[in-house]
Amino acid sequence: MLYFLLNFPYSRILIDMLEIKNLTKTFDELKAVDDVSVTIKKGEIFSLIGPNGSGKTTIIKVIAGLLQPTGGEVVVYGSNISEDPIKSKSQIGYIPDEPTVWSSMTGEEFLHFTGALFGISNEARAKKISELLSLFKLEGIEKNYFENYSRGNKQKFTIIAALLHSPKILLIDEPIVGLDPHSAEIAKNTFREFANDGGLILMATHTLTVAEEISDRIGVLKQGVLIESGTFEYLKGVSKLEGGATLEQVYNALVV
Repeated sequence: MLYFLLNFPYSRILIDMLEIKNLTKTFDELKAVDDVSVTIKKGEIFSLIGPNGSGKTTIIKVIAGLLQPTGGEVVVYGSNISEDPIKSKSQIGYIPDEPTVWSSMTGEEFLHFTGALFGISNEARAKKISELLSLFKLEGIEKNYFENYSRGNKQKFTIIAALLHSPKILLIDEPIVGLDPHSAEIAKNTFREFANDGGLILMATHTLTVAEEISDRIGVLKQGVLIESGTFEYLKGVSKLEGGATLEQVYNALVV
């Protein structure tokens, strides 16, 4: 019976996802994340929106393994991040809200360093880096030092680094901050293609137009609590707004 379940096609659906179960995170007396549960399936882009201090970045950092949860658990494609952190992290690409890298590294060195951490061979790294540099037209500046890049170019290199090891999950904290409109459009299209190809994205953002444009589902956080979660159409319904309402109007109705 167990053999049948493990090999039955639909059983794969049960682990091809990111599961956040009753997640809690406290800092001293502050409960930054309060019993949050959500399941995100492969092929989905799920956006977290909410005021400053509502827990968006904290949730992202717990899943990335940068913070330990106070309670609850996170399961990445069947692996608990607390019990099997290396396996879990190997399936994740992380784009932080601030692209901080050693200033004395070149962009190319940063990408090779990141790829080496994930065990990618020199030859495979060089090929993949060449492909990804062309995504944002970064050829020709990859040998410049990181400290000399604009905020936007730092963000582009961070996005490329997150994609380098072909992860199953992208964790994105403020995806297009600092990007010019054309690069922002490339980033949005890249994220959508990643999901359409079977990837999974959890994105935290204050840029509501981006969340509205590319998200399959949206979660609304307030004081660490996930107060609503669903499609944009569902959120418009629970906020009792007309069909032409924007996500900004929905946000204000639910949060403010």
